[in-house]
Amino acid sequence: MRGRTTTGHSWLPRASCDDRCVGDVAVSHPVRVAMRATLRLTAALLLAPGLPLLGMPIPGSTQVQRAYCRLVLRCFGVRITVSGSPIRNVRGVLVVSNHTSWLDVFAIGAVLPGSFVARADMFTGPATGIVARLLQIIPIERASLRRLPGVVETVAHRLRAGQTVVAFPEGTTWCGRVAGRFYPAMFQAAIDAGRPVQPLRLTYHHAGGSVSTTPAYVGDDTLLRSVRRMLRVRRTVLRVRVESLQLPGADRRALASRCQRAVQAGDGRTYGSVRLHRSPCCCPAATKSSKK
Repeated sequence: MRGRTTTGHSWLPRASCDDRCVGDVAVSHPVRVAMRATLRLTAALLLAPGLPLLGMPIPGSTQVQRAYCRLVLRCFGVRITVSGSPIRNVRGVLVVSNHTSWLDVFAIGAVLPGSFVARADMFTGPATGIVARLLQIIPIERASLRRLPGVVETVAHRLRAGQTVVAFPEGTTWCGRVAGRFYPAMFQAAIDAGRPVQPLRLTYHHAGGSVSTTPAYVGDDTLLRSVRRMLRVRRTVLRVRVESLQLPGADRRALASRCQRAVQAGDGRTYGSVRLHRSPCCCPAATKSSKK
């Protein structure tokens, strides 16, 4: 899922965003903010034991998984709205979306639950390794191009078996004001399996409607710091737009391009690994503090 902004491998995705793009939370009433954070953290900890539900193929699990993800989002002050094309009850779909935050996992789970393709180095510890197995995570070694065909084959196998698989084809996180191009590798799995692709567009907003970078998880930002921001911010609106289902075709680059256009068309952001300004980060306007 998330990647760093710099890397020693020229073929790996690079984002121009870093932690200076992220809007912090202004605190004018510290007691109120502290109480909010405490209540949210308590609720999140109470929900934590239910995380394995996201990987259990039990009858009626889809509705349970969606409800669980919505509850997790509410714990962090995130209210979700869904618009666009109706969600079709199709088995074996590759879900792709833009990538901004660790919250994206729950955002997609609230709409189309599935197993995720994620960075292998996020699950190297004993506890995280157990979580990865419970959630049926498909690990990808971002620094090893030789292992990529095996990951693609694993995804294709699950698609053929009728499972939903979620991938972030940008390959790394962006701040929400800018985004990256879709890399075509993972789309080969949909072509090999002959299964459709469901693009989703995720955007985070302040209550007033402007784009929020508070949920962003980029650069040298830490998960703890990102979680702390979301515990303190008053409210975040998450808009999920379901785009038209895409048939796989025979060309992964054409398929990736179609899905990228579907996700990125008309939302006012800038795309590609380019800087919007000459300042060190891609969007200095995003560093303004959000409302409490």
